[in-house]
Amino acid sequence: MERTGPPARFSGLLAALSAALLVVGGLAVSAPAAAAADTDLARNGGFEAGLDGWSCTGGSGAVVSTPTHGGTSALKATPAGSDNAECSQTVTVKPDSTYTLSAWVQGSYVYLGASGTGTTDVSTWTPSSPGWTQLTTTFRTGAATTSVKIYTHGWYGTPTYYADDLTLVGPGGDPVAIPATPAGPRAGTITSSSVALSWTGSTGAAGYNVYQGGTKVLSVTGTSATVTGLAASTAYSFQVTATNSAGESAKSAAVTATTTAGGGGGSGLPAHALVGYLHSSFANGSGYTRMADVPDSWDVIDLAFGEPTSVTSGDIRFSLCPVTECPNAESVAEFKAAIKAKQAAGKKVLISIGGQNGQVQLSTTAARDTFVSSVSKIIDDYGLDGLDIDFEGHSLSLNTGDTDFRSPTTPVIVNLISAVKTLKAKYGDKFVLTMAPETFFVQLGYQYYGSGPWGGQDPRAGAYLPVIHALRDDLTLLHVQDYNSGSIMGLDNQYHSMGGADFHIAMTDMLLTGFPVAGDTTKVFPALRPDQVSIGLPASTQAGNGYTSPSEVNKALNCLTKKADCGSYATHGTWPGLRGLMTWSINWDRFNNGEFSKNFDAYFGG
Repeated sequence: MERTGPPARFSGLLAALSAALLVVGGLAVSAPAAAAADTDLARNGGFEAGLDGWSCTGGSGAVVSTPTHGGTSALKATPAGSDNAECSQTVTVKPDSTYTLSAWVQGSYVYLGASGTGTTDVSTWTPSSPGWTQLTTTFRTGAATTSVKIYTHGWYGTPTYYADDLTLVGPGGDPVAIPATPAGPRAGTITSSSVALSWTGSTGAAGYNVYQGGTKVLSVTGTSATVTGLAASTAYSFQVTATNSAGESAKSAAVTATTTAGGGGGSGLPAHALVGYLHSSFANGSGYTRMADVPDSWDVIDLAFGEPTSVTSGDIRFSLCPVTECPNAESVAEFKAAIKAKQAAGKKVLISIGGQNGQVQLSTTAARDTFVSSVSKIIDDYGLDGLDIDFEGHSLSLNTGDTDFRSPTTPVIVNLISAVKTLKAKYGDKFVLTMAPETFFVQLGYQYYGSGPWGGQDPRAGAYLPVIHALRDDLTLLHVQDYNSGSIMGLDNQYHSMGGADFHIAMTDMLLTGFPVAGDTTKVFPALRPDQVSIGLPASTQAGNGYTSPSEVNKALNCLTKKADCGSYATHGTWPGLRGLMTWSINWDRFNNGEFSKNFDAYFGG
């Protein structure tokens, strides 16, 4: 119950009497201190300074000049996949105080709210607002609350929304000091491509930035982080700063660490490698090419394909194309001898598992173990250098509720990872491991991952990501198939389509930069090393949709390795160490008079 003051008719008398008593007693008193004046505490609520002060999930926010409610700018944000396009900021407040949060919004299902209030978090929303509508809500802070997060967001799968003139009115909090510099940065687990770091936290810090060689590479909220995408056997220097709403501390003392050897098993590939699939077990319109007749341009030869006896058996078989289909096919003995000759010349020959017709689902541990034993037999029988995983179709999908690529729970994913790790352990550091997923299973994961947090999405979306991530320290090459693909959203939040340099630039930039999975900035797929990445293309118009002319291929290579010929897409780096190109296929390239391989040799001086 709230205690009230005296009735109004007594208030004047009491005031006069109190004043008289104080004067008679010779006492001097001052009036009570005035309460802190209410003010607008939101930083850049009109977005006149761009997104200064705001953080938007998945790069979803932008500032536009129209439509606006007031001034010359407003926020534009677009939900995508599992990202609701939240834009937020943290504001310093006083404990036990009342605040009013308001904003003008436009669009469908636009939300405004505050969290971390210390009492009851609040939000309000409008289901549909074709014109500017004001949303308002109030809250009271808890006894120990000194900061709250205010935010606006849309809803999953809905169109773009707009917000402007956002205010948070109430008493200002005590000034926030820049936190002290973090102490004691130290290196933990070190692999061939990553370094784990930890440090002592700073009082008042809301987050920390990690710097590698003076360049910021990570922002985290805790006191540890793992820097990935590093080169093997290389020394690195790291520093850490603490941040809050007042700013960023000075950099900590540097800690140095040297990555271990490895990174794909000492694969012995040239700096720039050409990868191609050889139609070894079947015939099509491209004609059969004997192993001995494969041109020297090809550094990695993937035998297409090893296929399962049934979808779920895990039992992989490989045999040469029968003479009835391929009249010029060599004998098994000749084939094996030609493999040894290629290896003596420094080439790598792998068994590729899957392909368009070879669905492989390791749904049980028995299938996993059979996969290991049967693949081992093929590798041993033919004296091969390793394995290419070309799982397509419905081989990989994620169970509902499996939403974090860093810790998958779906059996077909977990068992595949386990099987490949077993093979790597068996054959050692020289084991060559490559993967050839389609864009649907990798880059689409920027927007969608599995069936989504509430189900209903295609469960195959982004399903290769947990496999790539778990095996990144064993992975020699990832060559995503930039063909037979629909349009895919890049890191610029624009859709890119096959057939030109732009598609390859955008898709490869995602692999070399990393990206938040399904727009969740707490679940970022880390960048791969450039020596682990090749661009996958069809060798001719007959080989697949998305054929790219040599001139456009060269533009893509120029952009990614030299930052030239990039067109309208702005890459997030320059990677002269990009490993090279992959194509489907060696056969189709020969059918097309060697256009693809000749262009590769001319570009890289082969």
